[in-house]
This record gives sequence, structure tokens and C-alpha cells, in this order.
Amino acid sequence: MGVPGPFPGSPGRPDAPVLGREEVDRALARLGAEYEAIETSLLALQDHAGRRLLEGADLSGTTKERWAATERSITVLWSLFDAYTAALETARELRARRRWPSPEELAELSELLHGEGVTVPGAAAAGGGAESGPALLSERFSLEQLVERMNGLYARSLDVIVAADAVWSALPARIDLLSAELQRTRSLAHSVGVRPGEHPAGDDLERITDELVRLRAQVIADPLAFWVSSSTGSSAPGGGRPDTGRYDRAARALEDIRREVAAVLDVRQDAERRLMQLRDVLSRADRTLTEARQARGEVLAKIAASEVPAVSGPSTALHEQLAAAAEYRRRSQWHRLSPLLERLEERAEDELHRARESLTAVTAPLAVRAELRGRLDAYKAKVARHGMAEDPLLVERYDVARRMLWSAPCDLRAAEQAVWRYQQAAAEALVPQQLEGKGDW
Repeated sequence: MGVPGPFPGSPGRPDAPVLGREEVDRALARLGAEYEAIETSLLALQDHAGRRLLEGADLSGTTKERWAATERSITVLWSLFDAYTAALETARELRARRRWPSPEELAELSELLHGEGVTVPGAAAAGGGAESGPALLSERFSLEQLVERMNGLYARSLDVIVAADAVWSALPARIDLLSAELQRTRSLAHSVGVRPGEHPAGDDLERITDELVRLRAQVIADPLAFWVSSSTGSSAPGGGRPDTGRYDRAARALEDIRREVAAVLDVRQDAERRLMQLRDVLSRADRTLTEARQARGEVLAKIAASEVPAVSGPSTALHEQLAAAAEYRRRSQWHRLSPLLERLEERAEDELHRARESLTAVTAPLAVRAELRGRLDAYKAKVARHGMAEDPLLVERYDVARRMLWSAPCDLRAAEQAVWRYQQAAAEALVPQQLEGKGDW
């Protein structure tokens, strides 16, 4: 145990215990172990890859300011370590003089090991940073205070180095990989006509390219601007993570463009088939309209007293849009072709439906005439089966109806009345036979 007594050379200090021989030896062993740990840490800090990168980089912004302060802190660290080394060596030399040190030597060793006997220049005492108030020429520390001061400087210095190294390890390589993927996407996009000024995705590719170039330059020059400190408040060096927000947004935007290019590829591969189908549908619509116009002329010539709807010509707008679609395909303007094809496919089907309805409408009188002819012949056949083909009234009414139906122009209203009268006469003539059970009408 220590013996009470004042430290030599420290007038005015309260009495402090003087260490015994064993206590001195234990203190020297502990301080020696701390010395080795500090030296190992400082050498590792000196050789840290992040430190070498920071020393050789053209820094800017936050990183430039913090690295300048960190370099000063590292210089101070070595100054404090040199002072610590000198004090420890002095204590070791004093202890090595004799196996059993005298009380005066024990008192001196106690002052070296626990007293504030280490003098440090003012700049080193300030920790390498700007201090308010007048600067001190020097300041005295104990070895334990020196260790505490060195630990603080080391932690702050290592935090800057580890954070910068983590950002440089994470972001530039990922940016390079994304840039390579962007170049592949751009090459594919150009091959299908997705180019700046011609397709929105082409403009987006240019913006992403510029963003990645700027992002990489900023990450290299100012890595600490892309560092997010740990939300848990961890004091461990490097407690945090790289901020990948801008990179992630660029990656998502590129993925959107890749999907757009894939859709354009699908359009390109499918465009010719769809264009051929559109040409076929519009051709059928045109042929149907032509048939309807011809049928209308026939109806007007063969059917009298009938309202026949007019037949419009082919849709000029659809044919112009079809020509525009073919031009878009020729110029690889797939972003314009895709929506145009969708609209054209719907409108072409509508046009074919309209043409078929027109044909049905204009040929309705001919269908009515054909139905009347068929009905007249059916009744004549039934009358003949019952042996009444020569009945004068039936022959007369049949001839009248037939002349109307097979003459041009045919008056459908009059012909329908004539067929109806023939039906009535046939029904009346066959009533007696129905009563006899020889047949039913």
C-alpha cells in the first residue's frame, strides 16, 4: 500500500499517497500494456487504407474540413504519445536503478505515475482543435489523463477515416456497376429507337447518366456528405451507414426504363403482325362497303318504293393513321407506334362492324323479297300436294304475286299484299280437307 506524504516538487498540493514498490511495479506493468495497445492502434491508424485514400484524395466540402481537423488530431496524437513514451521511459529508468527503491525514489515514481508530471505544448494540449480564450504555452497532465486524451482523439480520428472508407467501399463500386448496366440498357434502347429527343425514356437515360457521373464525383470528393450517423447514438467509430438514397433512386429509375425498353421490344417484335392484321381488317371493311354500295345500286334498280340508306366511303382518317403507323415503324418510333396501334385496332374493328351493318341495311329489301318468294313457292307446293294446283282463284292470285316479285322494280308492299292474299285463298281452299282429316294446314 502507499505511504501518505506529499509529492516532491509539488508545493501546495494536498498530501497524496506514495506508492509502494509493488504498487509501482503494477502501475508500470499496466501503463506498459496501455503503451503497447496505444502504439498498436496508432500504427494501425497510420496504415489504415481509408487514411491513405484520404491523404491522396482531392477532397471538398464536409470531408475536406473534417479531414483537415483529423490530420491535426493525428499529429497531436503522436505528440501526446511521444510525451507519454518519454514519461514512461523516465519512470522505468528510475525504477530500474535499484531493486529496493528509497522512499525518495518511490515518491518521485508516484509523482511520475499518478501526478500531473507530463508537460505538453499548448497546441497538443488543446487536442488539435481551435479553443476559445487565450492559448496556453503548455499544460501538465498525468499519464492517465494523457491516455484519456489520446483515446478521445483516436476515436474521433478513426470515426472520420472509417466513415469515409465505408462510403468509398460501398458507393463507387455500386455506381460503376449501375453505370455499366446503364450502358447496356442504352445500347439496347438505341437499337429500338429509344433515343434522347425521340423517346421520353431516352431523355431519362441521359438524366440518369449525368446523375451517376455527378454522384460518383461527389462521393469521391466528399464521402462524409454521404454518411448517416447511427440513429442509436452509438459512440463506436464508424457508427452509421452510407447514404445510398440518390443511388437507389437512380437504380429504380433505370429499372423503370429497362421495363419500358422491354415493352418497346415487344412492340417491335409484334408490330409487323399487328400492322398486317390492321391492313386486313380495314381491307375487309373497305370490301364490305364496296359490296354495300353495289348492293344499294342493285336494290334501287330492283326494289321500288323502298328507303335504302346511303353507304359511306372508306374511313380516310383510319387509312391515314395506318400510314402513320407504318412510318413510325420504319423510323423505329415505337413509343408513338404502340398507343397508335391500340387505338387503330379498336377503331378498325368498329369500322368493319359498321361496314357489315351497312351491307345488312342496304340488302334488307332484297332479303325481304327473297323471303316472300320462298313463302309463295312453299304455299304453291303445299297446294299442289293437296291436288288444288289448278284452282282458278289460286292460279290467278299466284300469277299476280309472282309477277310482282319477279319484276323490276319490285313494289315490296304490293307484293307482300299479293302473297298474303294467295295465302288466304289457299287456306280457305284447304279448310274442307282439314275437316275431313286428310291433312292440316
